[in-house]
Amino acid sequence: MKFIRKDQYRWEIPKHGAMRVPGLIFASEAMIETMKEDQSPQQVANVATLPGIVKHSIAMPDMHWGYGFAIGGVAAFGVERGVVSPGGVGYDINCGVRLLRSALRAEHVGPRMTELVDALFRNIPSGIGSSRRDVSLSHEELRRVLDQGALWAIKHGYGLPEDLDYIEERGRIPDPNPSFVSDKALTRGRSQLGTLGSGNHFGEIQRVAEILDQDAARALGLFQDQVTVTLHSGSRGLGYQVCDDFLPVMLQASRKYGIDLPDRQLCCAPISSIEAKRYMGAMAAAANFAFANRQLMTHWTRQTFEQVLGLSPRQTDLQVVYDVCHNIAKFETHVVDGVKRRLLVHRKGATRAFPPGHPETPAAYKDVGQPVLIPGDMGRYSYVLVGTEAALSETFGSTCHGAGRRMSRSAAARSARGRSIVDELARRGITVRSEGPATLLEEIPEAYKDVADVVEIVHGAGIAKKVAKLIPMGVIKG
Repeated sequence: MKFIRKDQYRWEIPKHGAMRVPGLIFASEAMIETMKEDQSPQQVANVATLPGIVKHSIAMPDMHWGYGFAIGGVAAFGVERGVVSPGGVGYDINCGVRLLRSALRAEHVGPRMTELVDALFRNIPSGIGSSRRDVSLSHEELRRVLDQGALWAIKHGYGLPEDLDYIEERGRIPDPNPSFVSDKALTRGRSQLGTLGSGNHFGEIQRVAEILDQDAARALGLFQDQVTVTLHSGSRGLGYQVCDDFLPVMLQASRKYGIDLPDRQLCCAPISSIEAKRYMGAMAAAANFAFANRQLMTHWTRQTFEQVLGLSPRQTDLQVVYDVCHNIAKFETHVVDGVKRRLLVHRKGATRAFPPGHPETPAAYKDVGQPVLIPGDMGRYSYVLVGTEAALSETFGSTCHGAGRRMSRSAAARSARGRSIVDELARRGITVRSEGPATLLEEIPEAYKDVADVVEIVHGAGIAKKVAKLIPMGVIKG
């Protein structure tokens, strides 16, 4: 495949074959060479063949192979002739990240880290079959969760009304339709609300190691050596089942509407079709489950800090900085060739990055832009950034979502066989707890790209701006 280097941070895959638009990849030269080793560039080209795609098929520097779309892929489709594809959202619908800031300093919390991590691990269930027995819902009540999202959690005492001001879409994707969520999906999700899950999901207690933009950090309430908490989880088994249920529906729809697919994993339906409306309704419902899921975990995180440290809510002051979706398709208005257009933007392993002054950027951040949360691996660091005008004009207000895997889970496990990851991280000053050793072997730091390299690309390209660097102190995993 041909790559044309546009500048230090951008590469183009020229239109060829059935591609309707070029591909645009944000990467360094070294990253491009690594990307060539898997099929992700071909996936970028494949997405460019879908009907109604606008401007580019885009990939971020954390790109790697995924189902249908590459993970790290962004594509926008005109509502008149475009399509929706479950492969452009992924199985873990609204997998996302929430950052909490505190009034605490690392020097005061560090000596209690083992107690904090142990308590957090008890209070937020993790692992494949994890459940909160005290939050097992009937199908009827679960449908209310799917309709209301984070608001349901707050109504039931899990959090503060002002939390909603700092969640993408205020914690509720519009127009959910729980009636399109199958009983099987409901059964899988009914006991999983408020749980972390497995794989790359985590809860992490961190300290602010470096402030990179003083004004933006001040607006976000971040300061040097501050204790923060990041929660990374999604819609659990419910979201997975929604995706699984609709793949055969969309495959049949692709044939019904005469859509030629370069890869059956890109099965899709016209946005105006009944199949698309049903999927979008179910997807929004699953996304709202994920918002509620992170809201409950926020509540239990606050309780854990208060109980272990013996402090009041006012003393811990754990507040939501922001909560972003990673896997979602959303209707948004963007300017294309000087004209405002209503588009369906797919972000698959990518983060929204709206600029200062945008109507959907929280009022408290109107002068600096929407917070962008980029977690790294459990052994190094994560970053807080903010969105930019350049992102809005070039990438439909999108940027990267994390470090991006460089090793498959099986390869990582083979590489780490015989090692004690708990001891290795302890020597770095990081306390970790997990359901068992298997996840830790799959999630070793070297399984991921260095997130500093990824963040440097989006910062240098101008599609997000660095604000702060966070380093882990304690981690819980599935």
